[in-house]
Amino acid sequence: MVGMGETTEPEVRAAGAAPATPHDWRAFLEEYGQRYLLNHDGADELLDEDQADALDRGERITVWLGAEPAREEALAAAEERIGLRLPPGLRSFFLTSDGWEHLDGWVDGVHPSDRVGWMRDSEDGSRVIEVYASIAGNEDDVSLFRRSVEIAKGEDYWLLDPTDVGPDGEWAAYEFMPKYGDTTRFPSFAALFHSSFEDMDEDGDGGEDDDED
Repeated sequence: MVGMGETTEPEVRAAGAAPATPHDWRAFLEEYGQRYLLNHDGADELLDEDQADALDRGERITVWLGAEPAREEALAAAEERIGLRLPPGLRSFFLTSDGWEHLDGWVDGVHPSDRVGWMRDSEDGSRVIEVYASIAGNEDDVSLFRRSVEIAKGEDYWLLDPTDVGPDGEWAAYEFMPKYGDTTRFPSFAALFHSSFEDMDEDGDGGEDDDED
């Protein structure tokens, strides 16, 4: 943990049935939204009265919790800003939904394409880097943060490492939890997002945990 100046190798998680194409993403995000509504108290406020009643009866409803698809011009602007072409899975996501606000866990949402940028350039990200850099033994984490693109943020971060590219062109993705000083590596943004979907039933409470200090 950062407070103790210790580092550990990132946990590695497998890809699972991660979405790839915009068609895949549409189906996946619809399913994600359905599970989110079932697992989060107060989520029915996102629905109209008829939808909320149907959800209470245990019926499946069709609701889109995402944004409008991004235009290619928006993706081109994001790529010009970071100086790199976005990985294919992330591009497909943005062409389906330009951001996503209703995430499970301690991440508020996936940034829209016009907010994607280097972690080192964001106010909170630069502060995290400064804290980690001040403690001996955190060199690997600091290097990761400085070279990573921030794709989502809340109490935790979702990061993409453009220097770690798979044969499919996907960038390695990381879930970073500052509270614990932990990073978990995934083979892609889609795999990280899919992990959030799989973990939702286990949490069942929007990310609250029962750990006691």
